[in-house]
Amino acid sequence: MLMMVNLLIMMVLVMGPFLLGVARYVVVRTGRPAWLRRILIGRAKRTGVGVGAIATDELHAFLNANKRVELEHRTEEQVLRDDTLDGAPPRMGVDLDAGTAVIHSKKLPENKELND
Repeated sequence: MLMMVNLLIMMVLVMGPFLLGVARYVVVRTGRPAWLRRILIGRAKRTGVGVGAIATDELHAFLNANKRVELEHRTEEQVLRDDTLDGAPPRMGVDLDAGTAVIHSKKLPENKELND
C-alpha cells in the first residue's frame, strides 16, 4: 500500500508539470482561449521574465536548493549597477573622433509593438 502511495506521488510530481507544460504549449500556439494566452505569454513587471518561467523556477527551487541560490543571485545581479569601468558594456557613450553617439533605451516587452 505504501509503495502504491509513493508511486502515485511520484507520478503527480512528474506528470503534473508535464501535462501543464503541454497545455501551455497548446494554448500559446493556438491562441485559444485568448485571455489565457495573454496571461501565459505575459511578463512580470518587476523582472521582465515570463510568468510561466517564474512558476517553473519556483517549483524547481522548491525541489532543489541550488536553484534557490541561483534565483537569489539573479535577483542580486539585477539590482547591482553596471559600470563601464568594471567591464560592463557601455549604456551610452560619445565618440568625438567618429562623430557618433550611442544611447541604449529600454526594450519594450515582446507583446507591445511600435507604430512607425
